[in-house]
Amino acid sequence: MNDTGKQEIKIKRVSSRKRSRDSLHTHLRKRSRDSLHTHPRKRSRDSLHTHLTPARRHLQQCLSSTMAEIQAVEYCSDSEDLFGDYDSLLEDSSLLAKLDDVEHNERQRDVQSDFTAPRPSCADVLTDSILDDLGDDLLEDLPPSLHQFQEQVHEGAKRSRLQRADKTSTPLRNTELQRNTEGNESKVRRSVADQLKRTMLCNAASPAAVSRSAALKEAVVSEEVSVAMRAMEAVCAESTDLGPFFGLPSKVKELMSKLRGIQSLYDWQETCLNLDCVQRRKNLIYSLPTSGGKTLVAEILVLRELLCRKKDCLFILPYISLVQEKVRGLASFGLELDFMVEEYAGTKGRFPPVKRRNKRSLYIATIEKAHSLVNSLIETGRIDDLGLVVVDELHMLGDGSRGAVIEMTLAKVLYMTKATQIIGMSATLGNIRDLQTFLKAENYTNDFRPVQLREYVKLQDTIYEVDPKDEECFRFSRLLNFKYSSSLQKLDPDHIIALVTEVIPTHSCLLFCPTKKNCENVAAMICRHLKQDFLQHREAEKAVLLRELKDSGSGSVCPVLRRTVPYGLAYHHSGLTSEERKLVEEAYSNGVLCLLTCTSTLAAGINLPARRVILRSPYVATDFLKRSQYKQMVGRAGRAGIDTVGESILILQDKDRLTAKTLVCAPMENCFSNLMHDDGKGLRSLILSLVGLNITTSLDQLRDFLCGTLLYVQRRQLCVEKSLTEELRQCVHFLKDKLLITADGQTLHVTKLGKATYKGSVDLTYSNVLYKDLSKGLEGLLLNSYLHLVYLVTPYDMGSQCKPDWMLFFRQFTLLSAAEQKMSAAIGVSESFVARKAAGQTVRKSVNMEVVSRMYLALVLFSLLKETNLWNVSDRFQLSRGFIQSLLSSSSAFCCCVLHFTEELEEFWPFRALLTELTRRLSYCVTSELIPLMEVAGVMEVSLQLQLSQDEA
Repeated sequence: MNDTGKQEIKIKRVSSRKRSRDSLHTHLRKRSRDSLHTHPRKRSRDSLHTHLTPARRHLQQCLSSTMAEIQAVEYCSDSEDLFGDYDSLLEDSSLLAKLDDVEHNERQRDVQSDFTAPRPSCADVLTDSILDDLGDDLLEDLPPSLHQFQEQVHEGAKRSRLQRADKTSTPLRNTELQRNTEGNESKVRRSVADQLKRTMLCNAASPAAVSRSAALKEAVVSEEVSVAMRAMEAVCAESTDLGPFFGLPSKVKELMSKLRGIQSLYDWQETCLNLDCVQRRKNLIYSLPTSGGKTLVAEILVLRELLCRKKDCLFILPYISLVQEKVRGLASFGLELDFMVEEYAGTKGRFPPVKRRNKRSLYIATIEKAHSLVNSLIETGRIDDLGLVVVDELHMLGDGSRGAVIEMTLAKVLYMTKATQIIGMSATLGNIRDLQTFLKAENYTNDFRPVQLREYVKLQDTIYEVDPKDEECFRFSRLLNFKYSSSLQKLDPDHIIALVTEVIPTHSCLLFCPTKKNCENVAAMICRHLKQDFLQHREAEKAVLLRELKDSGSGSVCPVLRRTVPYGLAYHHSGLTSEERKLVEEAYSNGVLCLLTCTSTLAAGINLPARRVILRSPYVATDFLKRSQYKQMVGRAGRAGIDTVGESILILQDKDRLTAKTLVCAPMENCFSNLMHDDGKGLRSLILSLVGLNITTSLDQLRDFLCGTLLYVQRRQLCVEKSLTEELRQCVHFLKDKLLITADGQTLHVTKLGKATYKGSVDLTYSNVLYKDLSKGLEGLLLNSYLHLVYLVTPYDMGSQCKPDWMLFFRQFTLLSAAEQKMSAAIGVSESFVARKAAGQTVRKSVNMEVVSRMYLALVLFSLLKETNLWNVSDRFQLSRGFIQSLLSSSSAFCCCVLHFTEELEEFWPFRALLTELTRRLSYCVTSELIPLMEVAGVMEVSLQLQLSQDEA
């Protein structure tokens, strides 16, 4: 060890050409210097320099400067002769000379001996006498390459002694035998020097034996890799270029072509990917019309992060159906490119996620699951593993409580790590600069559409084209000239049949209706007045679709679909089961169905484009359309690669004409923070999780954090009556009153209840209610039936979506066992109350109707768990199949939340095992015997049982 603390290792030797030591010394030093700057494949330095990108040249300079500090190390390549001069290996008197002397003495003793004992084979071992004369001192300094030889020496000595002990020496009186023995011995015996050479050659060829030179070479390579990694950290924006396809290997381009049919990118996509801010990994918001190809840009950036920077990625989507579609779409890329694709939606997802040593993960999550995932990464100190966060539909920041969750998630990422890039895809917004300030992002906007869109409105029997430049906004286009009978005019005053038959069945059409019931009625009305020719169009494929619908419904088919599908029509809304929706969507995409009557949720879901889009009314239920909703719907018009133009028609009544002008011609809406939505519920949840995760522990730190939120950017518009600081203090007092946090002087701490609340993602409104329900449940928990547990995990906010049918309620109540009825009475729903309501009598005693509604929904779930047939339960309770499936999905997700809630509170330990099993039952909706089968990979994909689906997580 020299003065600088760096070790100098030298292995000296002379090759078979007998180079002098001085020339060898000079030669090895030169080779050492060259090796430190040469690629392991030993390409010439000039050739390597030719192929270096600027990033790689910078990396080489870093390597050179670092390696120059290390003492020159001498080592030899494996291809040179290791055995030209043995003396140089030991740097003392010759080992071979000593071996030759000892062997000569041994031979002399053999000649002088009168008696000779039979020897074992002399090909591989030495005699005891040679070992005795050689001694152990010489073998102590053997280099690693001779360790095998030393082991053979001792092994041979041991065997020789054993053989001598077992056999008695006998005089060889037969001279001929003695001659034969001596002849054989002379043929077999090898000199010790030959054996030493042979052993050294074996050692050199053996892959298991590691010589000093090999170990040194490995150390040098490891040092080079270490320096390269440090250099990559310094110039990561330059050195992540791994290939010709936007920094990705050519294999990615081949997969895009093979799996997606994408041969080239649009000009705007190439421009966006080559933006300076993207190359420097700055945050970016890009805005384009619907169907412009926004998602492909995000996917390429995700692949670049996974493959080049070796970091995990999070892809946030608004709905479970979109998450499932994206998981299916990227799973093949994960298999081919060796990264994990993990689904975080409904009951799926693990917190914290599994940490993998050699693989990166792409987390595809709903809004709520993404927030829980980020919380778990912060809690475990792994947030820096997240290299990229992609948010689809970023404008949903302005969408109520879900927008507040998006803002909380992004604010935590921005505050906790500076290395994570955020990419937002958004519709065109009027105040995009506010979002840029919040995310510290740049903006890219383009009005590109792959297919030209023409927007029209229909007033009475006239079609007008939308022209924002026109003073009236509407410009005359054409008159409708449909010959309707008087009876048909009464049935279809808006000429819907005429408008759709202009394009179907040759082209596709989407007809958006204000309500679910209207979707079914319009579809049935249209098919009643279509010509019989429609029945013959792709008849065989429509018959297959009907069979598949029947199989998915365990032998039952919706009467409306049974009547409309033969004509190529179907309806699409949340009343369908997930299997029915999937089959209808696939049939429409393949052209088997040419018309879908649907609600606005289809526009926000998976991409189903059409040649013509018709809006039956400018209303969603009783609410007038927002401009963003209108743009989403009409954006479905025009199929890239199929149509040259797409068109939309909005049907108006005279009373809506002025309002419609604002809808179709006004600038895009603004997006505002929703942390103050519902009396500041989002801000309270944010504060609770910040204190619980130890991100902030005082009011001053909370104020600092809030400076990085969209609420702070828009505080002048949103905090008019009170300042943001006053709102903050009020929220902290609220959390203290609810016993969710405590204060120790200036330091804030989360209570056990508070920790359980944010860990379980339980709404603050229901946190105390849930705690009381669980505590009361422990006093008399019903264990011989699932009813009590099902009631406890029925979502609190679902009760308002369903009013009990009292006769059905009473009928089902009387079918319960005595223990189950007693449990119902204990929570506040007695048989006498239900009977009075069913009879239409007045109930004087005050009863909590929220509890009654939850109990009614619990009976629906209880029946479904016992029977597992969705159609039967739907008929029994007169509820739509889609609503029951949505209830099941929400309950299974809330059951997970309650499970995490109980895991943080010791007093609720009995619930843990019970809720774990119930979560599985609700997730698969099968009998308990089939649950292990359903957990086998691949079974769920082909199962005819219920698959969980819901429009919101």
